Amino acid sequence: MQQARDFRDEADTLAAVLQPLSDADFNQRTLFKNWTINDVIGHLHMFDHAALLTLQSREAFNGFFGRIARDLQQGRTLLQSQIPWLDGLHGRALFAAWHETAGKVADAYARADPKQRVAWGGPDMSVLSCITARQMETWAHGQEVFDALGQMRQDTDRIRNICHLGASTYGWTFANRKLDVPEPAPYVELTAPSGAIWTWNDRASDARITGSATGFAQVVTQVRNVADTDIKATGDAAIRWMQIAQCFAGPPETPPAKGSRHLEAGA
Repeated sequence: MQQARDFRDEADTLAAVLQPLSDADFNQRTLFKNWTINDVIGHLHMFDHAALLTLQSREAFNGFFGRIARDLQQGRTLLQSQIPWLDGLHGRALFAAWHETAGKVADAYARADPKQRVAWGGPDMSVLSCITARQMETWAHGQEVFDALGQMRQDTDRIRNICHLGASTYGWTFANRKLDVPEPAPYVELTAPSGAIWTWNDRASDARITGSATGFAQVVTQVRNVADTDIKATGDAAIRWMQIAQCFAGPPETPPAKGSRHLEAGA
């Protein structure tokens, strides 16, 4: 399954920028909710572990995720929920554990039936959707690490998986906020890192979105405000979508304010 290979490559790309760091470097703060690099990698590690469990059985996943769900219901954050599970794991030891688990996820999903249904925090999803979501989250949370370290990430055409997820969640973005879904969906035309042109939806739509695949992925994963990207939205539906786009599961999240997420100079 190509998406499993793409997930592995995404994890390896993040691992390469983390490899030179010392234990102390993992305490560096990022521009995402003031999380440290330790927090980011701990979050990815916990949900990669969940991705392994859900392939094993629904019972295995529910046993693990049930504690997280209870924590959230009691007002704790995901960050607070991961602390006891990590049990002090941090720095380079956490980095090594995360990267090893990510490799196991890639191996397991490469062997799995893409159409198999698996449990997750929201509705069940296909194995194909689950591993695509893991790539998306690794790419999105990886952005705050690259930003904090002052390093520009060079994207490849595997970002298409994330763009497809973004285009596919157009209706859900509105429904998740209990808003009417503007129809028809905007036409989306993106330039891939390779220079290829990728499109979604009907070209005849009055609403349209154009720009780079990287910019679109940044908006739908909420790692950049649309005003800080090269994305151009035309028409009411497209403009409204780019203001609230959210391709990840969970309650509605507010995109970052203009200028608040960026590559940190001199890092």
